[in-house]
Amino acid sequence: MEIIASKWSMVTLFALTDGPLRHGELVELSGGISRKVLTQTLRRLQANGLVERHAYAEAPPRVEYSLTDLGRTLEEPIRMLTAWARENGEAVVTFREAAEATSSVEGDRATSAQRPG
Repeated sequence: MEIIASKWSMVTLFALTDGPLRHGELVELSGGISRKVLTQTLRRLQANGLVERHAYAEAPPRVEYSLTDLGRTLEEPIRMLTAWARENGEAVVTFREAAEATSSVEGDRATSAQRPG
C-alpha cells in the first residue's frame, strides 16, 4: 500500500494507463509535480515492478515510461478511485470547510471564555 498510496504514485500510474509517456509529458499531465519528485516516484515504481523505463538508442536520446503487466493490474482500482474522487470531491471539500468553520467558532468561544470579564 505504501508504494501506491502516495499522491504522486497514483497520479503517475493513472497518467500511464493510456500508454507510454516521456518524462516531460508526465510532468505536464501531473499538475504540479516537480521533475525531481517525478524522477523519484518513477524510480520507486520501477523498483517495485509497476513501471518500466525504455531508453531508445536515438539522438537525441528518448526515454519512455509505461506500466508493466503488474502495473496494469492497478488500472481498474485507480479508475474507480478517480471516479469516486470526481463524484465526491465537492462533498469532501464542503465537509472540510464546515468542520473548519465549526472549529474556528469553537476556538473563538474558548478564547473569549478565558478572558477575564
